[in-house]
Amino acid sequence: MEQRKHLWNGKWGRLARRDIFLRVDADRWHVEQRAGGAEGISKFYEYGSADEAEETIRALLDGPDTWRELSPRPPGGWALPNS
Repeated sequence: MEQRKHLWNGKWGRLARRDIFLRVDADRWHVEQRAGGAEGISKFYEYGSADEAEETIRALLDGPDTWRELSPRPPGGWALPNS
């Protein structure tokens, strides 16, 4: 599964932080809506097209928060260069 987007509402702390992830696996698109940071609670949505997934993301971004796009994690995670 490849992460394509990571959006964050710019707020710190378990009660205020919200994240939205867009991931793709073959021809299936997955949206994760997470409240409360890494230890928080997630809701998952699955779609057959990128357009459907993006439509859900637009709806989730609606509201007073100032959303920021973070760099997605590359396939295989972050690696340190060899020395």
